[in-house]
Amino acid sequence: MIRVLFVCTGNICRSPTGEAVLKAKVAEAGLADRIQVDSAGTTAYHIGEPPDSRSRAAARLRGYSMEGQKARQVEKADFDGFDYILALDRGHFRSLQRSCPEDKRDRLHMLMDFATLHAKGTDVPDPYYGGEDGFTTALTMVEDACDGLLADLKAHL
Repeated sequence: MIRVLFVCTGNICRSPTGEAVLKAKVAEAGLADRIQVDSAGTTAYHIGEPPDSRSRAAARLRGYSMEGQKARQVEKADFDGFDYILALDRGHFRSLQRSCPEDKRDRLHMLMDFATLHAKGTDVPDPYYGGEDGFTTALTMVEDACDGLLADLKAHL
């Protein structure tokens, strides 16, 4: 079993989008019994809340479900329990590096390092600052990176 964790600020927009997209792609590939996907936030702002309604709407329009997702904060146990811990931007990557035990740092990645169409290593922009299309732009970038991520995951099965 490979375990994947998406991480953004409050776990209500970008990271739950990553969770929904990768879960759908994993299920479509027939790998749901071999790849587990979750998401979390670096802060405790929204614990227990569902993803932002605009994230859910953008995902729903493309056939992804965020049903049942509730925000949670990254825990120390996550560094042991997840094989891939994916930051949605450089700020979260640095935050994860500060919290992560030295011997687990190889599990930390920028999500966009797996991009196939967008520039590698870039941030998935915070949709709250992206104007009317912010949530759609973030979803498009997450979809792209999840395609590359799934290829990488398959290579490690």
